[in-house]
Amino acid sequence: MTAIDLEISTKREKYITTIKELRLKNFSNNLPFLILSDKLPEGQVYREFPDGHIELQEVFAVGSKYNTTVLKVLSATEADNIRKANTLK
Repeated sequence: MTAIDLEISTKREKYITTIKELRLKNFSNNLPFLILSDKLPEGQVYREFPDGHIELQEVFAVGSKYNTTVLKVLSATEADNIRKANTLK
């Protein structure tokens, strides 16, 4: 492993640790955690809630405000797959 590879790996680990800490902080304040994915169409996001369920939502602007619509509540298996794909589990 080169010095650059090691630096990239170290930064990635710090990034993952920070994201996991932010997620737990949101949950401890009874807030959802937004999961963005480049695999979703533009305007769609995953929102994970403290109780463990994940919703696929569409986000859209209405004037200067943002609204969301729930497109799907993911099954437990789908939610686990999303967590794994985003290094949250």
